[in-house]
Amino acid sequence: MWATTLEKKLKQPTCANPLPFYLCRLKSAPAHKGASDRNIYMYRTHTCNELRLNNAGQTVTLAGWVAASRDLGGLTFIDLRDRYGITQLVFDMDDNPDLCERARRLGREYVVQATGIVRERTSKNPNRDTGDIEIQVTDLVVLNPAKTPPFTIVDDTDGGDDLRMKYRYLDLRRPCVQKNILFRSRLSLETRNYLAAWGFAEIETPFLIKSTPEGARDFVVPSRMNRGQFYALPQSPQTFKQILMVAGYDRYFQIVRCFRDEDLRADRQPEFTQIDCEMAFVHQEDVLQTFEGLTRHLFQTMLGIDLGPFPRMTYDEAMRRFGSDKPDMRFGMEFCDLTQQVRGRGFPVFDQAESVLAICAPGCAAYSRKQLDELTEWVRRPQIGAKGLVYVRYDADGSVKSSVDKFYSPDDLKRWLQACHAAPGDLLLILAGETEKTSKQLSELRLEMGNRLGLRSPNVFKPLWVLDFPLLEWDEEEGRFFAMHHPFTSPKAADIPKMDSDEHAVLKSIRADAYDLVINGVEIGGGSIRIHDRELQSRNFRLLGFTREEAEAQFGFLLGAFEYGAPPHGGIAFGFDRLCAVMNGANSIRDFIAFPKNNQGRDVMIDAPDALKPQQLEELGIALTDEHS
Repeated sequence: MWATTLEKKLKQPTCANPLPFYLCRLKSAPAHKGASDRNIYMYRTHTCNELRLNNAGQTVTLAGWVAASRDLGGLTFIDLRDRYGITQLVFDMDDNPDLCERARRLGREYVVQATGIVRERTSKNPNRDTGDIEIQVTDLVVLNPAKTPPFTIVDDTDGGDDLRMKYRYLDLRRPCVQKNILFRSRLSLETRNYLAAWGFAEIETPFLIKSTPEGARDFVVPSRMNRGQFYALPQSPQTFKQILMVAGYDRYFQIVRCFRDEDLRADRQPEFTQIDCEMAFVHQEDVLQTFEGLTRHLFQTMLGIDLGPFPRMTYDEAMRRFGSDKPDMRFGMEFCDLTQQVRGRGFPVFDQAESVLAICAPGCAAYSRKQLDELTEWVRRPQIGAKGLVYVRYDADGSVKSSVDKFYSPDDLKRWLQACHAAPGDLLLILAGETEKTSKQLSELRLEMGNRLGLRSPNVFKPLWVLDFPLLEWDEEEGRFFAMHHPFTSPKAADIPKMDSDEHAVLKSIRADAYDLVINGVEIGGGSIRIHDRELQSRNFRLLGFTREEAEAQFGFLLGAFEYGAPPHGGIAFGFDRLCAVMNGANSIRDFIAFPKNNQGRDVMIDAPDALKPQQLEELGIALTDEHS
């Protein structure tokens, strides 16, 4: 049933060259009564990316922004831009000197309306969709003049990040930014179409909710009607979508705004968007199949790329092979554990290390000493934190050379090379220390080597499901367990008996029915099968350090709902901004958000956040200290 519905709904014909709705309506509308030319009642008959050679001879009207102008004496050329593209306008001094003079006075970003005749260009521009034609202008109207913008409105702009964010409304005119924002819009529509075809209902959940202690910091909103009390903005709609499953809406989705008050990076914003989904009466396999299908559909529809079936890997395997729970599968360089082979030769760094791990960099044996020293300094940076780097060079003639020749014989080194499946011309890079730290450091080095060797092409996409995450992770500073995903994640059925143990190692070994979707080393989505039984949920809260009273105060509504026929359910949430960035080979999600915040969490265009007036604070029952007044 679902497959038949999907096929019907997703194979509807689409317009090859879509126009704005209002423009399509006007072009098909009858002429205004008594008007000799209905075009005078509209700003434009075509967009700036619509006209082609088959339109030659037609009288048309365009409207847009002046992108560039060229004065060649007898002729003046204007590049007119709208969100669809650019069309060249031409003004001839011999035909209409007054019109040509007016065109010469146009500044960049003036908003104009131009009427004229489509004709074939003598000097064509193969890099532009409208490059075969131009408009011989017969009438020009300045709809609005413009100040000279503080940076050029082109892809390769001369504006820095801060300046462009201050004038974001100008930055959004740049074709490359418009391309990103419109890609996001189309991706949103394709997501909705696919999920609707599979029977998902789009349901909104509240933005003003209750603060919870788990996860990142909440943004809080004071309540004027309930002085001294606060709402929180949702970090996700997690509990609400579970309540919807209890309520019988067995397939829910929402493209929803979420909020987290955390330190910012290129792939994080204080407000971000999720494709949030939940399903009832499902096992893990049902969720994986459904959202693997969504992901494959989006890549096929948007990029014309068939991702094929997604490979799967357990969390333990990912950590052992790549030192990361989101490994980049576009290249190899898997970890090689040399811990046992390197001990007992008098080299204290290796003898005292909990783990000695290596990667094999293909074709890098020719690295110079300068390059190796630079790599050593790279891993010593505070962001990585390694104390040093050991290398073994496997030259093309079969000879070996290492930075630890003093302690190890050529035969020892060749055994390491053999264990790491190295070939002549390869280079081993080795780190040592505590297992967890060393694994993380080597994972970063692996990604860096992938970059340097050109193995992380943005045009290649390698998806991966990572499964069976730990249910709990220990926090040394807090001295207690936290949920690795969230407190509502179900443990594997086989591991539920372990929840009654008092042994630290046993609790750490409990596996969750949790899964992440990773593409090119980026976590795109994460989800789990949820707990739907009150007693099991209460046991999990106890493992996380909640008293019975705390659990009831924070989540009593959910625990109570479980007593009224909660079905088995599970779901997933995709980072929509990240998905847009990965699909376009971009490093920053800010490129796909119309009005992003900067690295300090500020919107510099509207200058937010900002102070409130004393009267507003008084109404909210908030008193500032002298330090903040």
